[in-house]
Formats: sequence, C-alpha cells, structure tokens
Amino acid sequence: MNPPDRHPPSTPDPAVRAEAAPPPEVTPRFDRLDALRGLAMVWMTAFHFCFDLTYFKVIVEDFYRDPFWTWQRSAIVSLFLLCAGMGQAVATSQGQSAYRFWRRWGQIMACALLVSLGSWWMFPRSFISFGVLHGMALMLILVRFGFSRLPAGALWVLGAVALLLPFVVAHPFFDTRTTNWVGLVTHKPLTEDYVPLLPWLGPMLWGCALARTAAVRAWLQRPLRVTLRPLAVLGQWSLSYYMLHQPVLIGALMGAREMGWI
Repeated sequence: MNPPDRHPPSTPDPAVRAEAAPPPEVTPRFDRLDALRGLAMVWMTAFHFCFDLTYFKVIVEDFYRDPFWTWQRSAIVSLFLLCAGMGQAVATSQGQSAYRFWRRWGQIMACALLVSLGSWWMFPRSFISFGVLHGMALMLILVRFGFSRLPAGALWVLGAVALLLPFVVAHPFFDTRTTNWVGLVTHKPLTEDYVPLLPWLGPMLWGCALARTAAVRAWLQRPLRVTLRPLAVLGQWSLSYYMLHQPVLIGALMGAREMGWI
C-alpha cells in the first residue's frame, strides 16, 4: 500500500483555468438569425419610405403593378417568413414552453389588429384585413402544433406545394374578405397588404426545414461580426420596430410638408 501523498496537488488558480479554457465557439443566442431579421427590417423601411413619398406625392411610382416594387415586396415578405420559420424551429428544438409561445403569439395578434385599425383610418377602401402579421400568427400556430412534427424532407415538399397551389387552384368562393385569407383567389383583393396562407406558408415551412439542416444550424450559431451587431439588435426588437417605423416615417414626412421642405 502506497503512503499518502504529503503534498497533494494544489487546485489551479481560477484565473489560470479561465485563460487556459478554449474560447466558446457558439453564442447563446442565434445572433445571425437576429441579424437576418434586422436586414429585412432595413429593407422594409427603405421600401415603405419610398411608398410614403409616393403617398405624399413627392415621387410618382406604381407600387401595385411595377415589377421593380412588387418583386421587392415579395422578397421582403419571403425573408420575414423564412426567418420566422427558422426562429420557430429553433424555439421548438430548445423546448419553448407553451406560455412563451402564446405570449409571443398574443403580441403578434394584437399588433395585427392595430395594423388593421390604423390602415382602416388611413385607407378605408383598402385597409389591411390579412397582412403579414395576420398571416404570421396563423402560420405559427400551424407550424407549432402540426408541421413541426414532420421531417425536414416533408417540409421542403409541402413548402413547394404551398407555393405552387395558388397558381393551379382558384375559386370565386375565396374572393371575399372573410375567405381570401386562404389565398386561392381568382384576383388579388384591394388592400394595402395581403399575405394569405397560400402561397406564403411555403417560405415559413422552408425556414423550418433550413434550421434543421446541420450546416445552416452551425452557421447560425457562429459569432456575429461586431459591425453587424446593430442589425442583430434591430432583429431582436423586430415587432416593436415594425409597429413604430411607419408612424415615425409618416409623422416625419407630415412635418416636412408643414415646413415646406417637400
């Protein structure tokens, strides 16, 4: 039997251990996903600023028929929903509680109702009854309680079906304000924003599938460059920013008009 060691090894100094430890390779929050949301917000703000300039007759643009603007709108909404799908997939994988889901969903739905009321005040003939927030609220429920249980391959296929279905199926039944949220309309309704379930469920399902891809997941978890940090902060407050940016833009343009600057 060996004799006990008279000089047991000393406990390493905590500072030494901290210096020797390798730097963390991932960030606790998916900052790159937040930055993507922030990028969508910046793009949306530029788009809406041009729209508001047209509303105040500073410039003349056709936001309803000119492909330059209609395609931009589609790209912005697609990026929004892609990020929402990725975010919901991440939240589900991290064990998001029902309370946290419904709290966030309630915030989105309350903001959607405020958008409807505000647009009715400004555009009574073309107010928003089912815009991006309305659509997102419905899609999040479908993803959380249904589609999130499916494998990634099925999400890719169903996303493609959602994108293509409105181009092959349409019926006058879906042309009313109470049914056009489905998306199978024969003509686009007169409204300032329209994001129906179909085809827009497609980008959200693809976002869910993307977040399950190992390469994409690893990319999202990498640290963000310091220069892009403002985009991530903006993305973390995306809903608040979304609700405030138009009143601020419109208020600024109204003030500029009163001052005779435009």
